[in-house]
Amino acid sequence: MLHSLHGKPSDAYFATRYAVLRAPLGMPLGSERLGDDAEAVHAWVADGDSVVSVGRAHVIPENSDGSGADHKGPGAAKIPAFGPLSTQSAHRPAFQIRQMGTLPNHQRRGHAARILARLEQVMVKEFGCRTGLLQAREHAIPFYASQGWVVIDTPYEIGQIGPHRSMIKHF
Repeated sequence: MLHSLHGKPSDAYFATRYAVLRAPLGMPLGSERLGDDAEAVHAWVADGDSVVSVGRAHVIPENSDGSGADHKGPGAAKIPAFGPLSTQSAHRPAFQIRQMGTLPNHQRRGHAARILARLEQVMVKEFGCRTGLLQAREHAIPFYASQGWVVIDTPYEIGQIGPHRSMIKHF
């Protein structure tokens, strides 16, 4: 079942986010939590009482280019700016997708596509966003491209995580 929430989700949501996105990289528990999680829109798929797939989105503030810390704990890697936000106000209001992940034994069932579609829908309808941006791990680019997202830059490293590409989608 697909769920969404504007505000802080359950510990089960964060446990899945950690298991999929942070634990495989050897990152500490707590690194799955972001400083603005309480203000973000979260979506997840549950199988009974288990959260099996997660994702979140937030409005990028007008005075921000999207750069920041990867998580709220110490030693967080720096997330680079989105180039289109530095010069073109036509992209505003804009939102960012972050922390998308599905447990390995639940992948390839359409969960991530459903979560992404829900987040896009909420950000456009409830927040009036015109543009979505995200930073995709290299292996996730084909998935996002299949959902209408377009690569907008060259590869770059996010410390502790690996190579990424920025992607954009207009609404």
